[in-house]
Amino acid sequence: MSTTVNVNEDLDKKYELLSKQLDALLSGEPNLYANLSNASALLNQFFDRINWVGFYLMEDGELVLGPFQGLPACVRIQVGKGVCGTAVERKESIIVPDVEAFPGHIVCDAASRSEIVVPIIKNDEVIGVLDIDSPELDRFSETDRIGLEKVVETLIQHL
Repeated sequence: MSTTVNVNEDLDKKYELLSKQLDALLSGEPNLYANLSNASALLNQFFDRINWVGFYLMEDGELVLGPFQGLPACVRIQVGKGVCGTAVERKESIIVPDVEAFPGHIVCDAASRSEIVVPIIKNDEVIGVLDIDSPELDRFSETDRIGLEKVVETLIQHL
């Protein structure tokens, strides 16, 4: 048990450092796309065992592909559809251990096996989502969810 605690504590510290790095990287830059581009690059560098990381932004009532790192992706996602659209509808983060078991999962990259999506909520309105995919089953943990929610809180300060 102590090993698990140490691993989680180490991961918590890494997320804290990631949030500080993101804050410093985005400080003073007001452009949405520049900030999301740098955020996706930083997250891609931070994570191992992932194959896609990026953002979808709300536009005219649906999610539209934003800055990302990885293979080409689905361009538009309706609210309530797939993992990203469901996260918007629920206004909560979703961890999917096996995307093939998620009802209505939208396949953008057939190599993706697990996923985590964190809604970006500003002034009580969902303005987009952070989406991260992995080619491994069960890649993301509750520690990742909590850490990424803190990263998104940091990001929101620069949007």
